[in-house]
Amino acid sequence: MLGSRRSRRRFTTALAGLGLLVTSAALQVGTSATPAHAATTHRILFDNAHAETAGNADWIISTSQPDPLGQDSSPSAETDWTGALSSWGVDLQKTGGYSLKTLPSGSSLSYGGSSTTDLSNFDTLVLPEPNTLFTTAEKTAIMNFVKNGGGLFMISDHTGADRNNDGEDAVEILNDLMTNNSVDSTDPFGFSIDSLSISSDYPSAISDSSDPVLHGSFGTVTKSLIASGTTATLKPADNSSVKGLLYRTGYSGNTGAFFLTSTFGSGRVAFWGDSSPIDDGTGQSGNTLYDGWNDSGATNAALALNATAWLAGAGTSGGGGGGGGTCTAAQLLANPGFESGATSWTASSGVITNDTGEASRTGSYKAWLNGYGSAHTDTLTQSVTIPAGCTSATLSFYLHVDTAETSTSTAYDTLKAQVLNSSGTVLSTLATYSNLNAASGYTQRSFNLASYAGQTVTIKFTGTEGSTLQTSFVVDDTALNVS
Repeated sequence: MLGSRRSRRRFTTALAGLGLLVTSAALQVGTSATPAHAATTHRILFDNAHAETAGNADWIISTSQPDPLGQDSSPSAETDWTGALSSWGVDLQKTGGYSLKTLPSGSSLSYGGSSTTDLSNFDTLVLPEPNTLFTTAEKTAIMNFVKNGGGLFMISDHTGADRNNDGEDAVEILNDLMTNNSVDSTDPFGFSIDSLSISSDYPSAISDSSDPVLHGSFGTVTKSLIASGTTATLKPADNSSVKGLLYRTGYSGNTGAFFLTSTFGSGRVAFWGDSSPIDDGTGQSGNTLYDGWNDSGATNAALALNATAWLAGAGTSGGGGGGGGTCTAAQLLANPGFESGATSWTASSGVITNDTGEASRTGSYKAWLNGYGSAHTDTLTQSVTIPAGCTSATLSFYLHVDTAETSTSTAYDTLKAQVLNSSGTVLSTLATYSNLNAASGYTQRSFNLASYAGQTVTIKFTGTEGSTLQTSFVVDDTALNVS
């Protein structure tokens, strides 16, 4: 049976050389880069490099930039720092668990560089109603930051809120980030921002007592505020982790989401449809500001602060790389090179094999998904518990993709690498590879799973093949290293 199956495969490693690599970056999501995560201090970067103070906007935590401590090193009241977001910043600072910085005007977002404001030095990036487009390099930096474990807080405003009159508003700018980047433009977060201008509303929270954003250490969220804002449309078919938390009155499900969360790779995403809730009413002179932060009909402070904690990995459910428990440096996956056959893994028939039709990277065995040249799905899974005390958890595996497909633009066959919870719900799609990633030899792929410390998760590979022309996805030498 096994020999018959493998005989139907077509081997075209030579074809996978130069031509198919041209477009591989468009489908490939995984890289080996991972941001460092602090064990106790959560590092937040607020963006002020994209016209966040244009017009009457004053979306900064302090006029001292990049370090707000330069204005007051021990703030006790929001007026100790100057900016319409100073309440947000001071409330975080007073906990003793956050390190806050601002990306000053005239700077650029980067990831993997040497600047002190490089995203690799932070756990979360806050984009408070950006009013200029991100450059191609900045969009790549943001997406890679999130993919490798960073948190992204996107705050929009109503359509037409072009505060610097450059032809772009936050709706267009944030949608452009999600749909026009070099990392993943195929609806990576599972939602789009609506082109709406909703004059007023008090969106209500869903009923979910276990959600760490709605029920976090900063309080319980019941309502938010719209004072000229917008909503989002959810697309769970594109990203099953997207979740609406507060909805415009009369809306539910996939439409009218005013506040939502999602994941991408190893990172987390939050979206808020209006900047009014984060405005504390005080800031630099000359600006007309309103106090939405303390609006008596809403719980905006708790929503902003709980979401920041969740994005930075301090949430009580679904993640958190720091916290209690101990961690001994170790490699956690059992039978990582498949040399014991199917032991400790659950796989489709024939996936774990010593068939010589495709070479192992080391030893004799590997996991060979697909390669039939006909419609077929293969899966490979293993459950593992990541100790709560671990602040570093890196999943890695070597992947070889071999294909008979000739297209340099269409992904006919795909392999998804995902993290699932104990109930089988997808927590994160780490990467999607395809026939466009075909190449000779193996390439190591690595992902930061520190946000799942304290949880039992399932690592899952799903290979899906079209009706003609084979693509083989060969996995070997897996590892989940923690410390």
